[in-house]
Formats: sequence, C-alpha cells, structure tokens
Amino acid sequence: MDFHRKPNIFVSHVNIKVQDLERSLKFYEKIIGFQVLERVNNIVKLTTDGKTSLLSIEQPENVIPKQGRTTGLYHFAILLPNRSDLADIINHFMKNNIPIGSSDHLVSEALYLSDPDGNGIEIYVDRDPSEWNWNEDQVEMTVDPLNFKDILQELKEDNWKGLPEDILMGHIHLHVADLLKAEEFYCEGLGFDVVSRFGHQAIFISTGKYHHHIGLNTWQGVGAPRPLENSVGLDSFSLVLPSEEAREKVVEQLQNIGASIEEKNGIILTEDPSGNKIQLLV
Repeated sequence: MDFHRKPNIFVSHVNIKVQDLERSLKFYEKIIGFQVLERVNNIVKLTTDGKTSLLSIEQPENVIPKQGRTTGLYHFAILLPNRSDLADIINHFMKNNIPIGSSDHLVSEALYLSDPDGNGIEIYVDRDPSEWNWNEDQVEMTVDPLNFKDILQELKEDNWKGLPEDILMGHIHLHVADLLKAEEFYCEGLGFDVVSRFGHQAIFISTGKYHHHIGLNTWQGVGAPRPLENSVGLDSFSLVLPSEEAREKVVEQLQNIGASIEEKNGIILTEDPSGNKIQLLV
C-alpha cells in the first residue's frame, strides 16, 4: 500500500451527504462495518481503527434526494489489505442478502453497491503490482467477471467482525461535465498522470504509477450540471500532498489554469471545473 503515502498524492477522506443520518449510520455500521469516531450535530466521522476517519456522513438542512444526470460522486472506494478480507465481506453480504455488483479489473478485484441514498461504494483488493500489465505509461484494466468461488476459498472464519483496521480510501471516481477540462485541472493543476483511457468517456489518473487514485467520467452526460448544494451526494474529498512545498506548487499550478483557491481555517480548498470540492492537505 505504498501508493497511499509519500511521495504520492492520494485521497485520504471523503465526505458525503445523506438524507437520513440515522438510517445511513445504521447502514455504514452494520452493513459496511465502520465505527463512529466522532459525532457533532448532523455530521458523523467514521473509522475502523478508532483514530483516523476515512469517511464522514452528514445530513444537510432541507436535504433533497440524490439528483440524477448531474456531476459529483460515482463512487468512493475502500481498499482492503488482503484478499481474505474481500472473501470475508462477500460472505457477510451474502448472509445479509445485500445486492452487489462485481468486477475483475486485472489490477484489482472489486465489489460495488450503493448506500440507502444511492451514494456509490466500491470495496476492493489490489493484485500485486508485479501482476499489473503496463504498456509504456498506460496500465491495462478491464471489466471481467469476478471469480467468487476462488475468492471465497480465502475465507478464514465464518464470523463477520467489520472492516479490518488497516483499510484505506483507495480512490474516488467522479462524474464530470467535460473530460478535457477535468484532465487539465487534475493533471496540469494537481499533478496527476493519466494511466488509462476508456475511449472519450473516462480517464483514470494517479501518481507513483498506481492504477488510479481518481477516476473521471462523463457517463451522466457531457455538460451535466452540478447538483444542488443540499442534494444527497458528494460534499468534498481530501487529497494529501507530500509536503508544504508540494502544496504551494500545486496552488500555483491551479492558479495558473484559473482554478479557484480558498483558505478556510488553515485548510486550502479548491474545486474542479464540475464543482467537485477538494481539500488540499499535507
């Protein structure tokens, strides 16, 4: 999991908006396996190790259901440390009749589901990077059927105990309105590299030759509008940069391409051309 530490730029935390906080809290605790780290009014920070929050859920005032055909969250992705952990959660989902999608991406094996509000979730495990196939600067990824039978052979015990402590926020995948503008923002501005292209509809970007720290797509339509501020969906996500000097460089790069920069309570905020809000941390 060296792809989620210095000197790489990576997603560390995602903050999503929900319509019913108590309903969502029950889902994320009982079904996904998080624990509550902190609760302040209508915001709950979730953890697995009791120290670090990877996901926050909040219920905005006058919240409205998730809006279709808009930019924002496609899914956030929880990275498990071991294949046996994937077997464990598959077994847990089967026992609780949780509907899931799945895919073998060659670089990883993944499950897909949504929370009660339609916020997308991926739960995945990486294959060893030595097994990833690179064609110069492009990594081979595909959408093949997942071999559940083989994965479930890794099951160690038939006793669900929640997510393991050492999970990470592996990546985030976003709906955007314009792929070229998004690529300029994330690559020229933030410093990511494109490592895979899915036609003219999606790109996958990373640092340090990870298969992707961020996915970007126009599957909700080119020119899709931003959702309303009180809509269910993505509030913001956090990127960790390796140093203060690196953050200063990124801020300068973002300003050079006309991106917005705001400092609030010591945190530097920006947003991509589609309105996805980002906190720049060190």
